[in-house]
Amino acid sequence: MRQMEAATHGRRAVIELRERILSGELQGGTRLFEVPLAELLEISRTPVREALSRLAEEGLLDRLPNGGFVVRRFGIADVVDSIEVRGVMEGMAARLAAERGVAPDLLAEIKQTVARLDLCFGEEPDDVDFDVYADLNAEFHRQMAALAGSDVIRREVERASALPFASPSAFLPNKSNIAAFRRSLRTAQDQHRAIVRAIENREGSRAEAIAREHARTARNNLEYILQEEPSLLEKVKVLALLQD
Repeated sequence: MRQMEAATHGRRAVIELRERILSGELQGGTRLFEVPLAELLEISRTPVREALSRLAEEGLLDRLPNGGFVVRRFGIADVVDSIEVRGVMEGMAARLAAERGVAPDLLAEIKQTVARLDLCFGEEPDDVDFDVYADLNAEFHRQMAALAGSDVIRREVERASALPFASPSAFLPNKSNIAAFRRSLRTAQDQHRAIVRAIENREGSRAEAIAREHARTARNNLEYILQEEPSLLEKVKVLALLQD
C-alpha cells in the first residue's frame, strides 16, 4: 500500500513540476531543491527526488555539482534538435504503421479523430475552436504513435514530445491568441488527413515524410516569433526557457 502511494505521489510530482516548467512558471536558471518542493507539493522528499531525476532524464533539468537541480535553459539549436527528434520518431511510427498495416478498429478511431478536428474550423482563416482542437490534436498524436503496434516506438515518441517546444502542443495559439498560429492549424489539419491516408494506402515513405514535416510546425512558429514578431516573446511563457 505504501509503495503504491509513493508511486502515485511520484507521478503527480513529475506531472506538476513538468507543467510548471513548460508553462514558464519555473523559468530557466531556477534552482530546485527537494525540501521546498516537497513542502510545495505536500508530499515527502522521496517522490520529489525521483521526480527531479526523471525530469533531468527528460532534459528539462540539469544536476548541480553540489546537489540540487536547475531548470535548464535552451538555445535555439536545442529547440530545433528536439523538434527534429520528435519528427523522426513520429515519422518512423507512421512508416511502420503503413508497412505493417493497421487494425481496422484503430484506423477507424484515428479517422474519427480527424473528422472531429475538421469540425473545429469555421469559415474565416483564423476561426478555430482552439480548446477542442488542442485536446483532439493531442489525441491524434497519441493514436498515431500507437498505430505501429510497438511499445518501444510509442514510448520514444512520448519521450521526445516531452521536450520543450517539441510537443504537438508547442506554440498552439492558446493564451497567446496569435492569429498567424491559428491559421497554421489548417495546414496542420491537412497534414493529419494526408498522414492517415498514406498509412491506410500502405505508403510508408510518404507517411514518414509527411509526419516529419508535420512536426516542424513548432519550429515554423518559433521562427515566426523570432523573425517576424519578437514582441510576442513575452506572450509565450515557455520561451522563458530560451537563453538570451
